[in-house]
Amino acid sequence: MSKLFMFEKPLGMRDTLPRLYETKAAARDKISTEIKKWGYQFIETPALEYYETVGEASAILDQQLFKLLDQQGHTLVLRPDMTAPIARAAASKILKEQVPLRLAYSANVYRAQQREGGRPAEFEQIGIECIGNGSISADAEMITLMADVLLAAGLKDFKISIGHIGFLQELFLSILGNEERASVLRKFLYEKNYVGYREHVKSLPLSSIDKQRLIAFISLRGGEDTISRALELLENSVGQETLTELKELAQQLKAYGVEEYVSFDLTLVSHMSYYTGTLFEVYAGEVGSPIGNGGRYDNLLAKFGWNAPATGFAIRMDRLVEAVGSVDENNETQCILFSSERRNDAISTARALRAQGKSVALQDINSVTNVDAYTASFAEVQFFVGNGDSKK
Repeated sequence: MSKLFMFEKPLGMRDTLPRLYETKAAARDKISTEIKKWGYQFIETPALEYYETVGEASAILDQQLFKLLDQQGHTLVLRPDMTAPIARAAASKILKEQVPLRLAYSANVYRAQQREGGRPAEFEQIGIECIGNGSISADAEMITLMADVLLAAGLKDFKISIGHIGFLQELFLSILGNEERASVLRKFLYEKNYVGYREHVKSLPLSSIDKQRLIAFISLRGGEDTISRALELLENSVGQETLTELKELAQQLKAYGVEEYVSFDLTLVSHMSYYTGTLFEVYAGEVGSPIGNGGRYDNLLAKFGWNAPATGFAIRMDRLVEAVGSVDENNETQCILFSSERRNDAISTARALRAQGKSVALQDINSVTNVDAYTASFAEVQFFVGNGDSKK
């Protein structure tokens, strides 16, 4: 193994410098405030979890888990997502008595990268989980709240794409006959490789009608009329119940007044394997990857001994910040430079300004090698040097 450079970081790890930190903090505060308005309570879970519980319950691939051993020989993982840890916590007796349960979080998650490729191995998520509510109303609440928090964060140009994994599965299995064939097509959809999808469908030993249905399926993207077009692809009753759910969901989203921010994409497939019903992704601006995603996961709680429906969403803070842009570059922090004989005056002035809500950096001038370079970024500079004081 070659010697590491002095400033080298582990693969996929990033430093968050002051300007980016402040941008993320501002967005986080606005989102947290909006989430609390909807009755959600924030929760924290450990960064380390047992592999046999949260690690295996997570939908993240095993090779992406950071693993280590504790002193007792148990395999631990750095939490790869927040849904599984919150499911574990929610399954405890004290929380089960408060169903439906509305929980929120803001935390870093960890996913190992085999190669750099610009993908972070540690990133912050902020999101919610609604547990014990299996209604379409809960799905509508998730999508509406996601729209509201994005607007609160200052994002205007975004679209939430809504699909239903149940409809996709039922349609594929009714035509293809088994899960193995269905999984191949799902992989094409997840990669958004529609050319590969079409070529694969053409090679399948199916009737020309069924091939046409599968090819027509990948055009099921757009407005609410997408649901009506999906009905035309069905035979018998397969998939009709899930489409009825989507119709009801569309009506509830209209009642919330967020229909302009949503579209339907019945080809939507997530890398999270635990989704069981409605799922969604949000894209914004020039960001090429989803800045957030969510959906219904009615079977996950059963892995922790509690059979309860659930739904939720998570927003990637790094991608959200990329979409929103940085905060105003104007630094409102003031600086007071002082010499030793005026130290007490400087301290008193700084204390008074901070009591007014101002940000003040108090700096001994004898420790500054280049005063002009040091003070260039401050909004206002005061000197307490010698017998008088002055402002720059």
